[in-house]
Amino acid sequence: QLAEGDLDALLSYLHTFSTAPIPISGDTTSNLIPEKIQDSDIRLDLVFYAQLPPSDAVAPLAKMTKMEPIPGTTRLMINDQRVGLYELVDQKPQLYLPLLKLRLKMVSKPGWATGLGSFAFHPEFAKNGLFYTSHTEPGGTAKADVGYTDSLKVFMQWVLTEWKADDPKESVFKGSSREILRVNNSSQAHGMQELTFNPQAKKGASADYGLLYVGYGDGGTAENGFPEISNHGGKGMYSSIWRIDPLGKTGRNGQYGIPTSNPFFGKKDFAGEVYAYGFRNPNRIFWDEKGQLHSTDIGQHSIEEINRIEPGRFYGWPIREGTFVINPYGSFRSLYPLPEDDAKFGVSYPKIQLEHDETVAIIGGYTVADGPLKGKFVSGDVPTGRLFFTDLTEENAVAQSWGIRYKGKEMSLQELVGHDRVDLKFGRDGANGLYVMSKTNGGVYKVVGK
Repeated sequence: QLAEGDLDALLSYLHTFSTAPIPISGDTTSNLIPEKIQDSDIRLDLVFYAQLPPSDAVAPLAKMTKMEPIPGTTRLMINDQRVGLYELVDQKPQLYLPLLKLRLKMVSKPGWATGLGSFAFHPEFAKNGLFYTSHTEPGGTAKADVGYTDSLKVFMQWVLTEWKADDPKESVFKGSSREILRVNNSSQAHGMQELTFNPQAKKGASADYGLLYVGYGDGGTAENGFPEISNHGGKGMYSSIWRIDPLGKTGRNGQYGIPTSNPFFGKKDFAGEVYAYGFRNPNRIFWDEKGQLHSTDIGQHSIEEINRIEPGRFYGWPIREGTFVINPYGSFRSLYPLPEDDAKFGVSYPKIQLEHDETVAIIGGYTVADGPLKGKFVSGDVPTGRLFFTDLTEENAVAQSWGIRYKGKEMSLQELVGHDRVDLKFGRDGANGLYVMSKTNGGVYKVVGK
């Protein structure tokens, strides 16, 4: 019953990438990047700072993803994906938002990136009491605002919520909430991993002030055989960094606004929320000392990335991994050289790319305020806890490694936590102090070495 044109379209799809060049890599450790990360010989001291209560009997004992202060205060907030949002009071965790009790449908299993994924306090929280969270619920819990083809199962949903505290000074949340956006996800991975406001934006002086950045990955759609969902050219919401006005009403469901300065605002058939796209898993979003936006992006089998973000630009996924071609309809382990006509694809390539013989899953941190790493952006490898730094303001930036001492002894983070998997995360306090955290043991450590 198919028309001739439909048959041609099917054949064309079946032969996608059939003339791809011979792969230069069929595995994850093929020395694609010959320059290895050099050790800086910098070793900084860690001191134990806080311990989150165990939310499971086996590792990871606690599942923090970020720790940041409420803007303009010294109040230090940290999440456990299984439980909710804590405040560290005199270095002791006090449950501020018991999300699991307030959202009974929240799920944090299977593991990885489920549960309370991220949080962000409005820059005027002290006045308006507003803050934001992302969390997961089972697929089909409620009607989604963002979805995809019905040929692909909805495994779970990511929910963006606004909370309004009656009294912002209270130590335990009391107030109201509203759902801003609900997004279908085809797997447990690559969802709404980051919420953040530009900490450098000043009221009345920056168009960024009060705008919420959201990092959303491909939701596992590429690995599940639907790479076109993330390869959308700005017309879709997946594999993207969004910028929205949480206090506006012009969004697709009237619960948020789309800034007029967004690159796709007002363009027919485009997703106005999208600020940049082409990411597999943009798990952290941050600004360097010059105010330039960046994001860490966890790769597939070969390359990890730190990207400098420009509005409206395409960052390659799912047809690129780092500076290499990937066939989204073939083996994700095979990489190919860039074609001679690569410019026509309009890809923006990473500021820093690291191969999987150096790191497996990159996680971003912060720019260090003082000490030997002053002005440097720190990052690391989630599983092993290997630590890196780079000066993102340099044109030809490179990554170097650094290490830690604990109680006077130089050691790896694997030794510190007593486990092969560190599950590394970073935090900062109101004085821009740097912290290293491990989901494995639920520990928070302050970097104090000079």
